[in-house]
Amino acid sequence: MSNAPLYLEPRLEPRMAALLGSSAFLHMLVDGLGSPLNLVLPQQFAENVAAFRTVLRRHRLTGRICFAHKANLSSALVRALATTDAGLDVASLGELQHGLGAGFTGDRIVATGPKEAEFLWLAARTGTSVNADGAAELEEAAGIVRAHGLPRLRVLLRLSEFGTNGRRTLSRQSRFGTPAQLLAPLLGLLERHRDALEPIGVGYHLDTTSVDEKATALEGCLRAMEELRIRGHQPRVIDVGGGFGVSYLAHAAQWERYTTGLTEAVMGRRPPLTWGGHGYGLRVENGTLKGALGLYPAYRPVTGAAYLDDLLSRPAAGLGRPLGTLLLEGLHDLYAEPGRALVDQCGLSLATVLEVRGTDTGDHLVRLAMNAGDVSLEDHGVLMDPLLVPRGSAPAPDRGPVAVHLMGNLCLEADLITRRKVFLPRLPAPGDLLAFANTAGYCMDFGATRAQGQPVARKVAVAEQGGSWNWCLDEEYWPVTRTGGRIA
Repeated sequence: MSNAPLYLEPRLEPRMAALLGSSAFLHMLVDGLGSPLNLVLPQQFAENVAAFRTVLRRHRLTGRICFAHKANLSSALVRALATTDAGLDVASLGELQHGLGAGFTGDRIVATGPKEAEFLWLAARTGTSVNADGAAELEEAAGIVRAHGLPRLRVLLRLSEFGTNGRRTLSRQSRFGTPAQLLAPLLGLLERHRDALEPIGVGYHLDTTSVDEKATALEGCLRAMEELRIRGHQPRVIDVGGGFGVSYLAHAAQWERYTTGLTEAVMGRRPPLTWGGHGYGLRVENGTLKGALGLYPAYRPVTGAAYLDDLLSRPAAGLGRPLGTLLLEGLHDLYAEPGRALVDQCGLSLATVLEVRGTDTGDHLVRLAMNAGDVSLEDHGVLMDPLLVPRGSAPAPDRGPVAVHLMGNLCLEADLITRRKVFLPRLPAPGDLLAFANTAGYCMDFGATRAQGQPVARKVAVAEQGGSWNWCLDEEYWPVTRTGGRIA
């Protein structure tokens, strides 16, 4: 059995690394605004948008990159996005209102997700395109348009469960969208509502990391576009949704070692690596390993804009040419809706160390001024180490790596920041900070609550200007500079 530390070092791009190296600045922010605290980087966000746009240019395609707003509630990020040529994907009435208030016009917004009547009304009223989930939603939207004398609503048909040659389904079942084999009834519905609905295209959003599944879906959408044209419509948009992914870790070998070590621990071949023997989906029955590892693949060699490039370069199985070429030949616009991938390296979460206690196993319990909802890495199956940001400049004694369990500030046994044992280069002390890098995608505020009266993390926007870091409250960020210390 091995007791060697199993690190999961986060991947840090230069801007994030520079921010984490500014220890005095980070401590100043937490001292003034409290712990936990979320930081977002609008400058990095704009660069990520540009990377996706570069892929479209490489394939000579027109279209729009739309940020999936549900990934992060930041006003600073949405306002920064409004200054680019990108669009916004909203999945609720509140997100649509936020986008409009941040500077977006309706023609740059796509509404997705389940939609109540109020959401549909505001979308139709502002000229927002609606990615329709099914027949009932289309019927309701048409009724709203007629009842209020609104212009025709631009709609995309959201499809799912694509297959090859009409036989074997290659994309998994989804509770969203309409199965592709049921396209004909939707086309009939559009015929009945020509006065109220304008079909501009089709799309999909698959809960998978598989490029092959998405290539099958994209090919299915190309066929659906032909069906729309046969019915006399003039569709122009294919929406490939999101799911382009993020690689959270710096080293593939560390991920391989950790997952191997976790399997060994579950099998009883090395000391436990988690609180209470949690197996992340793995278990042992009668000496046999069962289950499946329920974790996000924290190291991925191809993600983000490169993933989109890979998808567009794939030959269509039934048509023989690259999917990007087929889109170009069909004069289709490509819409994509990255969430996690667009906010890669765009944020981090800080927490103050409150208490450090030893245990009879030799491990330590570290209690943070934060709870599991404030940095919901575990909820999304993301494993990576936090970074220690010591208080003060005096170096601490180097006693080598230490194993710690990170505990939250709620009076609940289940309030674990991470269920796994985390290895740090040294033991933290009260007053130090732990920084969780790259939390802007879903892990920052997606699950935050005011449980037990604990404060939800405040959020600030930070930008490097002239060799120093400036900041403002997230809601006070606007992408213009004026006297008074605002950042742009």
